[in-house]
Amino acid sequence: MAIKITKHYIINLSLAVVIFAIGILAIRYYNHYVSAYTDVTINSSVLNESRKVFIRLPANYNPKKAYPLIIKTDGNFNLDTWDKALTKQAKSEKGDKAILVSIPNLFFTDTRNRDLVPPYARQDVNTQARPEHETLIEPNGEADKFLAFIETELLPYLSAKYKLSNNRVLSGFSAGGSFVLYTLHTKPELFNGYFAFSPAAWYDDMTVVNNLEAFLSAQDNKVKSSTYLYLSVGGAEHPLMLKAFSNLEAVLTANPNNNLVWQSAINKGAEHSDNPSISVAKALAGYSTFIKK
Repeated sequence: MAIKITKHYIINLSLAVVIFAIGILAIRYYNHYVSAYTDVTINSSVLNESRKVFIRLPANYNPKKAYPLIIKTDGNFNLDTWDKALTKQAKSEKGDKAILVSIPNLFFTDTRNRDLVPPYARQDVNTQARPEHETLIEPNGEADKFLAFIETELLPYLSAKYKLSNNRVLSGFSAGGSFVLYTLHTKPELFNGYFAFSPAAWYDDMTVVNNLEAFLSAQDNKVKSSTYLYLSVGGAEHPLMLKAFSNLEAVLTANPNNNLVWQSAINKGAEHSDNPSISVAKALAGYSTFIKK
């Protein structure tokens, strides 16, 4: 029996497909750009765009009390893990420890590499060094602008709205980890805690490693105030990631600094996407011990 396809049927089918597609897009947007906490939009003149931030306040938040601050990249990614770790820490140490602020990437525009890749590396995160006589100029990362947004716009906003202590942490994963290391060697005084989970330090033939080494080995640029760095990688990650991690450890070992306390961990059997969730509680525990000393 032949099925008669009418114009009305085609229109209804097309509308159903469009509605379904819009619904999927709306769900993805909600999951990416809406958090379970306080969501604030900041109009950034540095980035020339509006940026959203997710703000998780401690349980029983007291506006008269000064709290440590943790800023992390990648928005909702791993945010539940952070919530659980901070809640557990609050119970074990009798007091929620920090205000957590997470910055999501833009939704309709791919800005992750633009914001998190250092300005001395290519946004397309090549493994090999840039050719000496390159004919096609590829755009570099703009982590310097993203860091300026945090320093000159986000931090002043948070300081005006909340009472903050002098303890501040910057945390990032993968490209976000390279951003953490970039911040450490360009603005080490901005935070006194740096968490780099699976840092993508292999960009452009280990350029992130090389820049960190240049900073640590220069007498004038050493870390001048007490600072904590936590590095981690999954044991089952790509060999290039493991090589960069090993190089970072070697650089830190070869260039000791009395003001820089660092810890590193290889999480056995963990894949790239697994490592951050394993690392959060460990990094918080290490930082807590560092602060108490």
